Amino acid sequence: MKLILEFIGVSLGAIVAAFAIEEFLVPCTILDGGVVGIGIIINNLTGIPLGILTVVLNTPFLIIGTRKMGKKFIVKAVWAMVLFSVFLEVFAPMQNATSDPLLAVSFGGVILGLGVGLVIRFGGCLDGTETVAILLNKKFKLPVGQTVLIFNVLIFTAVGFIFGADRAMYSLLTYFITSKILDIVESGMEQTKAAMIITNDAKEISEKIYQRLGRTVTIMEGEGLVTGKKVVLYCVLTRFEIHELKEIIKTIDSSAFIAISDVSEIIGNHVKKTGRIKHDANGEPIGLEDTIPTEPVMAPRQD
Repeated sequence: MKLILEFIGVSLGAIVAAFAIEEFLVPCTILDGGVVGIGIIINNLTGIPLGILTVVLNTPFLIIGTRKMGKKFIVKAVWAMVLFSVFLEVFAPMQNATSDPLLAVSFGGVILGLGVGLVIRFGGCLDGTETVAILLNKKFKLPVGQTVLIFNVLIFTAVGFIFGADRAMYSLLTYFITSKILDIVESGMEQTKAAMIITNDAKEISEKIYQRLGRTVTIMEGEGLVTGKKVVLYCVLTRFEIHELKEIIKTIDSSAFIAISDVSEIIGNHVKKTGRIKHDANGEPIGLEDTIPTEPVMAPRQD
């Protein structure tokens, strides 16, 4: 039932996003970022249907991410992208919602942010560039948000040369509105998050987080006023990994207490995923074998 509800959420988000694109943005030559933005440029220049372009352009990104992102994520992403492409064609013949650029930017940006936010909230993805950005983050620790932003700035620059500076400025404004609404829908998620987990299954949860997300976990001892001694896990991760983290914890300890907070700055060293987890005589995790401290990404400093 939970999986069905997730797919319903992803489906609803994809349909809402397609409506925003076709009824508000495309008629006014206002572009979204990422693959959809490239698709709109090609659509305007060649007349090839945007739905077909979205599938074709996203396919290479999905192939790249298939082995790294997990089957569940890829299945949801494929479903969201296909549904999104289908409804782009469904909405294309309908009467446009408005021909006023400012109204298109305002309402189109809000509705698009709502749609994309729902897709991400329920564990899916509409744009292949986000998949590549997540993979770059996992391997090179490049910030997901900054990678996507750089990619989109290049697209909007191209828009300025092809369609004029005013279209580029409208598109950039739409992008910022969409990003803000997306953050609200996704419970104010930021690029970097810190998770504090209080559980009785610290060993299994920490190993699963390491295996599936490639994130090391700090293990601390704590004591509750009523519940007594507890183990506290602390982990820093990206906003796109929050959904997967929740899934890991729920399958192991449904009664675990989880607190997720924003991280404004990260300094220090991260231990790269190059070895196996070492355990003491009692089977408790005590470190990693054959690992080398590398990129300064994991030690957080919070506001």
